[in-house]
Amino acid sequence: MKLFNEFKEFAVKGNMMDMAIGIIIGAAFNNVIDVLTKKVLLPPLSLLSDGINFQDKKLVLRDAITDSTGTMTTSEVAIAYGHLFEAFLDFLIIGFTVFIVVKFMNRLRRKAQDTKDVTVVTPKDIELLSDLKALMEEQNDLLKTTK
Repeated sequence: MKLFNEFKEFAVKGNMMDMAIGIIIGAAFNNVIDVLTKKVLLPPLSLLSDGINFQDKKLVLRDAITDSTGTMTTSEVAIAYGHLFEAFLDFLIIGFTVFIVVKFMNRLRRKAQDTKDVTVVTPKDIELLSDLKALMEEQNDLLKTTK
């Protein structure tokens, strides 16, 4: 029963919803990056490299063996380094995109936490801390002048 109550508290706090939303957006983002890589970036690279299809690039360690009827008896063993190239390109695109988003969010956060900037609404906790800091500085100044 205690485990159920802990789970209910976890789910009600919003952590579960935040995780679910993050996973759903991450999956959709992965599809966008996959299409961007395979359908937008790799075709021009293939054209620049004289029509090489990077998905088909592999190092064959052992060819497939077929019998006289044309049935494959042993499958091919190969290192598909073209897929590695695609995965690396996906990683670079995702990493750069996440970097840009985080940089933008940090800029917005810094702007929101600046209590002197009136163009952006400052969060209540930052505003209260700023007021508290100003009151403490005022009190310290008063104490210094009375000594």
